Amino acid sequence: MIEELICKVTVEALKHLFGINIDSEIVSVQRTRKEFEGDYTIVVFPFVRFSKKDPQSTAQQIGDYLIENVPDVVKFNVIKGFLNLSVGDKYWLSFLKANEKNIDFGKNTYQKPSTFVVEYSSPNTNKPLHLGHIRNNLLGYSVAEILKYAGNKVHKVNLVNDRGIHICKSMLAWQQWGEGETPESTGMKGDFFVGKYYVLFEQYYKKEREILIAQGLSEEDAAKNAPLIQQAQEMLRLWENKDKDVISLWKKMNKWVLDGFDVTYKKLGIDFDKIYYESETYLYGKVIIEEGLNNKVFYRKPDNSVWIDLTNEGLDEKLLLRSDGTSVYMTQDIGTAQLRKNDFDADKFIYVVGNEQNYHFEVLKHVLKKLGKDWADGLFHLSYGMVELPEGKMKSREGKVVDADDLINEMIETARKQTEELGKIEDFNNEEAKKLFNILALGAIKYFILKVDPKKNMIFNPEESIDFNGNTGPFIQYSYVRINSLLKKAESLNLLTVEKDFSALNIDEKEKSLLKLIHDFPAIIEEAANTLSPALIANFLYEVAKEYNQFYHDFPVLKEPDDTKAYFRIKLTEFTGFVVKKGLSLLGIGVPERM
Repeated sequence: MIEELICKVTVEALKHLFGINIDSEIVSVQRTRKEFEGDYTIVVFPFVRFSKKDPQSTAQQIGDYLIENVPDVVKFNVIKGFLNLSVGDKYWLSFLKANEKNIDFGKNTYQKPSTFVVEYSSPNTNKPLHLGHIRNNLLGYSVAEILKYAGNKVHKVNLVNDRGIHICKSMLAWQQWGEGETPESTGMKGDFFVGKYYVLFEQYYKKEREILIAQGLSEEDAAKNAPLIQQAQEMLRLWENKDKDVISLWKKMNKWVLDGFDVTYKKLGIDFDKIYYESETYLYGKVIIEEGLNNKVFYRKPDNSVWIDLTNEGLDEKLLLRSDGTSVYMTQDIGTAQLRKNDFDADKFIYVVGNEQNYHFEVLKHVLKKLGKDWADGLFHLSYGMVELPEGKMKSREGKVVDADDLINEMIETARKQTEELGKIEDFNNEEAKKLFNILALGAIKYFILKVDPKKNMIFNPEESIDFNGNTGPFIQYSYVRINSLLKKAESLNLLTVEKDFSALNIDEKEKSLLKLIHDFPAIIEEAANTLSPALIANFLYEVAKEYNQFYHDFPVLKEPDDTKAYFRIKLTEFTGFVVKKGLSLLGIGVPERM
């Protein structure tokens, strides 16, 4: 790539002109800002102390050297301490020619590939997946795909939280008030069915707390002594002791939920290479904690609970096992981490989990390091912000959530209305139209969520996300359809049957602008992989779609009288389509072939 060549020759220039040897990382080659003339800019200020000259003179000398030694750099200008370089048309045309059939463009950008384990989804088997889970799943899946495309080996995993007090709450509620009904008898999806009982438990539990508080107990004591919560805790104890009836009920209700999850994952286009279950990994965690006790890494309190003291690390004391021997989240996370290391021997372990768990993962890393697990340095918590609706925050316990399935169905219906109003499906049969609505709806959801930096909280606005104008998935998908339509017409007119040599063309600034943007695709992939941020790719694709639509508006393609220019513009269109389709696929977004 031209940036690498400019960087390399700049290092040579500094040695030749000023007798200094510097690392190439010190040379900053950036895209020139739109208000200035040029394609790439070198920041000269870091070199002034070596040249012993002012920034203007230093930049002038480096610019002269680059003109002499890099044929593709055809001119330059200096503004203060910034050297702006212009790259000739010949380079951009040769770049297009070299890559027009390169199906691996942007792939394998990592110099030293690694093995990654990416964990995402991590649902509880007591309620359906909701809007927050959607962000988690989309982010995890996309990060895994980006890392893979950049050249790394990636294992996508899920940890299902299928045990614990929250699971027992749903089980107890169904046992007490279910009267034998099932998902089949009610016609409800399994995860919705079980979630109904989780909400029911919380409603009755709240009433019990209110009665106890009215009798004079504090809120904290009422929460501990309410009969329902004590029954749920007893059920958890029985579960850990393998009580036959409790285990049977647990297996039945978990299957209902897991079958429901599979339906939602399929709708979202999400998959996993391996699924771990907390009901299995917590046992391995208990074994490791016992080893830690024997090695005096952990300690036991008089009430029999097990702890680790991390106060010297700036943290606090952390509970690892309760006094009754039951485990906590940290127990199973210790076991799961070791199992994944055993299974994949990965270099890096990415946990896609909301930012409310920042402290938990900091503790997990310290605990593993205390246990002598050097590979714990490879643990990384991809902490993402909360996602809310315009009307406010969701609350699972009160049943005030937007379930993933409901949102997807609502978006499909919105896509249908919008598309029919715009008259884009007049010649579609029912099956084709249904497929289109699904592609547009999921594209809208995925793009709207993934275009936001993962670290930021966000508000998901369903209506805004489905708009065919602006920074949305449907706008980019429609741009691809326009590209695909043009290419089909070009093929029917036999405009691609004879190859044309466009290497000597003079191209317009807007044509070059589109080429320059596409040229950045590999760098965007690498940066997105390094920062674990699909938002970089999402917003890049929006810029590409905008730039192409401007090009399409300003220049004739199929009606261009000059055969060579027409051929070049068709090839530029084809390459743009490849980048848009590939970029969207890394976000898990499909493209319609026509609209």
